[in-house]
Amino acid sequence: MDENLQHLKLLSIFHYVVGGIAAFFACMPFLHLILGIALIVASKNAGAPPEFMGWIFAFLGGACIILGWTFAAFVITAGRFLARRERYLFCLVMGCIECIFMPFGTVLGIFTIVVLSRPDVKELFDGASRGGTRAP
Repeated sequence: MDENLQHLKLLSIFHYVVGGIAAFFACMPFLHLILGIALIVASKNAGAPPEFMGWIFAFLGGACIILGWTFAAFVITAGRFLARRERYLFCLVMGCIECIFMPFGTVLGIFTIVVLSRPDVKELFDGASRGGTRAP
């Protein structure tokens, strides 16, 4: 039982780290957003690309940033739930979704699925939801 608690604690810490890495990588599309805004502003000049090209760059860049930050927030939230031993299904689903974020998310997702598939770990989550011992 103590080994399962240690694994959940480590998974929680690694979720925070991978969430931070994902948030950092989600900042990369700022280049597209800035380029899109520059194209929109420059479209007023003669010989510049059409304005809709700027809007496409700005929209796609902004959408990628929002999706990336949302993913990072969900990963960090899953780490918090793992530390508290709450919301078993959310943590399991996030473990599956994390597998898309290669290579760190894939490794973390697989380990999360393996640990959460143990019956003893499921009992830890059930005990915490019934008012048993809970991590701070």
